Amino acid sequence: MKTLPRPYLLTLVFAACFTWASAAEPEFVSIFNGKDLTGWKSNDETPNCFSVVNGNLKVSGGRAHLFYVGDDGEPEIKNFVLKLKVKTQPGANSGVYFHTKYQAEGWPSEGFESQVNSTHKDPKKTGSLYGVVNVLALAEGQKVPPGSLENHKVDKAPSTDGEWFNYNIKVQGRKITIRVNGKITAQWTQPKNFDPTVSLKNNPGRKLGAGTFAIQAHDPDSTSVYKDIMLKVLK
Repeated sequence: MKTLPRPYLLTLVFAACFTWASAAEPEFVSIFNGKDLTGWKSNDETPNCFSVVNGNLKVSGGRAHLFYVGDDGEPEIKNFVLKLKVKTQPGANSGVYFHTKYQAEGWPSEGFESQVNSTHKDPKKTGSLYGVVNVLALAEGQKVPPGSLENHKVDKAPSTDGEWFNYNIKVQGRKITIRVNGKITAQWTQPKNFDPTVSLKNNPGRKLGAGTFAIQAHDPDSTSVYKDIMLKVLK
């Protein structure tokens, strides 16, 4: 039996490993087509808060939430990386929820919010895991809001009004990591046997599980835009 030369055997092994790894690695897929709101469902708390303008998702007009419903209407997404680009107008407040459920009105009671806020009066700024790990820019006279687990004080938000920034949200197991323009702004590992009704009395639904995403319209004076919303589902 003829034996293949060792370098050739190594080449075959590496090629096979690379092919397997490539096949196993999940890919990013777009969940916003830039044309319409296919795959998304807005509640009717404040109508017409979400529109597609020049390929971007415009968020403005009052409190409402736009939920990702996908193809089957009830996505249960657990581990993932969500990346998107966001731009705020002066004074805007918005956010990206994950592990949440469709809700007809009110702030979503389940899941977590990744805050979007460059200059709104709320001191919890862009990059916060809202109410859990805050990126906190206090104005003169403002006090640290109660009820959060961690507060990281900064002079200003890591995002700037009128400029696109890259937002990256990752959940893997019990660990949440939020990045703004590539830099980690909030990171938190949910403890075992975590009970948010005890640790986060102001936000008792902040607990990892599975669910969908929602984009927040906050108030009539807030306008922000989103684009390039890409999802990678992890094992």
